[in-house]
Amino acid sequence: MILSLVAAADRHLRFTDLGIDPVAIPIRLGSFAFDIKWYSLAYIAGILIGYWYMLKLIAQPGAPMARRHADDLVFYATIGIIAGGRLGYVIFYAPEMFLSPLKIIRLWDGGMSFHGGAIGTSIGIILFARAHKLDWLRVHDYLSCCVPFGLFFGRIANFVNGELWGKPSQVAWAIVFPRTPADVPRHPSQLYEAGLEGILLFALLWLAFWRTKARYQPGRLTGLFMGGYGVARFIVEFYREPDAQFYDPNNAFYGLYDVLLVKSGVHMGQWLCVPMILGGAYLIATAKGRRQRVESIAGQQSVA
Repeated sequence: MILSLVAAADRHLRFTDLGIDPVAIPIRLGSFAFDIKWYSLAYIAGILIGYWYMLKLIAQPGAPMARRHADDLVFYATIGIIAGGRLGYVIFYAPEMFLSPLKIIRLWDGGMSFHGGAIGTSIGIILFARAHKLDWLRVHDYLSCCVPFGLFFGRIANFVNGELWGKPSQVAWAIVFPRTPADVPRHPSQLYEAGLEGILLFALLWLAFWRTKARYQPGRLTGLFMGGYGVARFIVEFYREPDAQFYDPNNAFYGLYDVLLVKSGVHMGQWLCVPMILGGAYLIATAKGRRQRVESIAGQQSVA
């Protein structure tokens, strides 16, 4: 990769020069062919590393759940991510799929929405907390600290797939992606998102959890996650190519999109981030009022 960047010093780098293959492990057994893609491995890595980090968090005094709850939480959260992410994509980005319902369950054809996944995960946490009689908001706080792992790996997988590219640009680090409408260099917006939504957001939540008493104020960590993600995504959308289906006059919902997106100049992703930013600000502002003596689920120690 370094040699490719050096060779491209006097021109914009072409994505194909990186030699990246979206397929991580091709499996060929006679007539049977199956590909394990980096995108799938990204989901698995995000869940496994997030689970490992969750165990680190709940080992601290005052945790809202015990180790015995972690496995169930991962199950509820995973179902929420998949179901919510897919339905969110259909509702927010491709409502015409409701006219062909079988397409909705064809997950292998792609199409997942983070905002839908976030809603689905929140519902999963509420159901999980009710089943175990736990404080759902404090559980949400702890899980929020783990989500940036999945966001980071997911955006890296988007880059590996050469998808969700940015707007045309002449910056030195612009890349010519395949399958774009024009053979022009573009912002590698997937990497911008990996840095902001993954690394920077994780650092913010790490500092809040380990260096402050935010975890004893129900909703503060969740608010930091929602607001932090919302602001990061809203900013990156200025550099990201808007979804083409919203600008197609043949789209059955073009009249709505024309007012909501085309004329306003605001992307769908940005509209969806507005309630996240407002909701995050509310949770942060009211967190101190929800503070109470925290009794540890995992041990005997309590925290005032």
